[in-house]
Amino acid sequence: MLSKTETLLSLLNGQPVIPVLKIANVADAVLLARALAAGGLPAIEITLRTADALEAIRRVAGEVEGAIVGAGTILDAKQFDEAAAAGSKFIVSPGMTRELLAATKDSDVPLLPGAITPGEIMAAREAGLRFLKFFPAEQSGGIASLKAFASPLADVKFCPTGGISAKNAADYLSLSNVICVGGSWVAPDELVKAGKWDEIEALAQTASKLGK
Repeated sequence: MLSKTETLLSLLNGQPVIPVLKIANVADAVLLARALAAGGLPAIEITLRTADALEAIRRVAGEVEGAIVGAGTILDAKQFDEAAAAGSKFIVSPGMTRELLAATKDSDVPLLPGAITPGEIMAAREAGLRFLKFFPAEQSGGIASLKAFASPLADVKFCPTGGISAKNAADYLSLSNVICVGGSWVAPDELVKAGKWDEIEALAQTASKLGK
């Protein structure tokens, strides 16, 4: 049986960029997910920052073949349970709390919690987690910090998110302890609002080739 870290890695490994999405209009969710998947980015994170987020997760999980939809900005056990019930394949949180860890014990859905300090990373490691979100990446030392963690925390891998763009994503992906990065640049608000799915698919295609 796969550990939750192994499950998470099996879902996200091989996809260099995880689109981080804030769905303002639930009607856009399926079309956006299809465009990203067609461009080579089937795994997406829909953040719980809008009223339509859970419904967007339900629709993508139920209607987009091949999509691997996760829920982001999960802050407590109630949100974890709601996101898992909506069809999330993975859960992303800005940080890690005892309450969230307890919620994961009763669920098959893996958690990708945020950690930025050695103490937070060690606490996550102690809890059996070896794949973490490094958030907010740019504001927390970015590439220099991740390089510094590589030797003393050699068995921990990261998905940096926060301030990642097309300009610096490849630099992050070149690090030995970075599996993937999270970013919103592959689905700009203006393109989503205009329904320019072909342009989003093209951005996804470019992003899917980063680090290769």
